[in-house]
Amino acid sequence: MKKVLVFLADGFEEIEALSVVDVLRRASLKCDLCSIKDEFVRGTHNIIIQSDCIIDNIDQDEYDAIVLPGGLPGADNLLDKRVKDIAIKFNDEGKIVAAICAAPQTLEQFGILDDKKCTSYPGFIKDREKVNYLEDQIVVVDKNIITSRGPATALEFAFKILEELGYKDKAEEIKKDMLVDFYLDHSK
Repeated sequence: MKKVLVFLADGFEEIEALSVVDVLRRASLKCDLCSIKDEFVRGTHNIIIQSDCIIDNIDQDEYDAIVLPGGLPGADNLLDKRVKDIAIKFNDEGKIVAAICAAPQTLEQFGILDDKKCTSYPGFIKDREKVNYLEDQIVVVDKNIITSRGPATALEFAFKILEELGYKDKAEEIKKDMLVDFYLDHSK
């Protein structure tokens, strides 16, 4: 079974973090909410979440992917040496490094997005000369890097992470169970 680590810092965007956890746990994957500071983390909309673990106490080698949710100041608070070291290590090893909304900017500051295709919340990639920025995409995958636009794209981001971990059929099954296809067919 694959294991995923979702980093939480004060000011994280709740829907972006919890959508990923929800979808991955529906697929029976181990998905841990990992705080970079305290056991309880306050989201950008003042929702307090209890983390499963704290960054200083994890064995990062147990995980197959990391996820950085956006939100402000959450994405800025993820600019932490421990998060950076793990993100760079995962990228170097070809493990999945996923970021949504403002968090691709965090990956950009870590140097992980250089020469990569990516997307983000509008205006959150500062040096577009170093990346291939795709503003018309919901989710962008470039090898092991997955980026997405923001809260409205959180479910699609979660499904793409699940697919890239090798669970495409399970992603399709969960989409059907969650009525995603029904919603998409009736929202036009």
